[in-house]
Amino acid sequence: MTRIAILETGHPPEHLRDAFDDYPARFRALLGENVPTVRFDVQSGHLPEDPSIYTGAIVTGSAAGVYDDLPWISPLVDWLRAARGQTRLLGICFGHQVIAHAFGGKVEKSHKGWGVGLHRYDVVSHEPWMHPRAPSIAIPVSHQDQVVAVAPDTRVIASSPFTPYAGLAWGEDAVSFQCHPEFQPAYAAALIEGRRGDRIPHDLADEALLSLEGANDRAVLTAWIRAYLLLTPPPVEADGSGI
Repeated sequence: MTRIAILETGHPPEHLRDAFDDYPARFRALLGENVPTVRFDVQSGHLPEDPSIYTGAIVTGSAAGVYDDLPWISPLVDWLRAARGQTRLLGICFGHQVIAHAFGGKVEKSHKGWGVGLHRYDVVSHEPWMHPRAPSIAIPVSHQDQVVAVAPDTRVIASSPFTPYAGLAWGEDAVSFQCHPEFQPAYAAALIEGRRGDRIPHDLADEALLSLEGANDRAVLTAWIRAYLLLTPPPVEADGSGI
């Protein structure tokens, strides 16, 4: 059975929880109702005991930074290293950063400040699961931290001047994106409004909100994620050759 583990590493801000779904619900909607999922509350210390029984595992976004001294981050990093090669890994935002960190990269709070609104990434490596093809994708983002260095075995698959390491891959079974395909523009806008002035400058907030009114490519990235996570390996004959 195709089952996807959703590793919940964060929650919507308290003032938005009544109006919007939590992060696992968003990913269940992204995957489709016919895809069974199992939710793990990583902040409470819950992680899949055997990653190999899952077709894939999604690491969600979080307000935490990978460098924060929180008791659940180190076990998650260890789990990711152990799970590599046993299941397909997908990281989104914080998930993107923690996978890069676990596999030898570096993450820090960027001197560029907040990335908010609709950002466009150039696709610089066309992976087999990227259907429909697109030269670039515009997706909502919300982050201060960025991956600033990657290990030698890392493949950059999406990039922008603001976020050079916007999409990364390792082999054929670990992929991550800095953006948020699971964010509806309305939720991204509500996040910005909640941080306006206090954390996000007014002019940047205004620019970001205006960008969210434009067309986005959430459907494209959703199709890519579904193809990546739900691909069935080709059958193998007894002599080891593909059919």
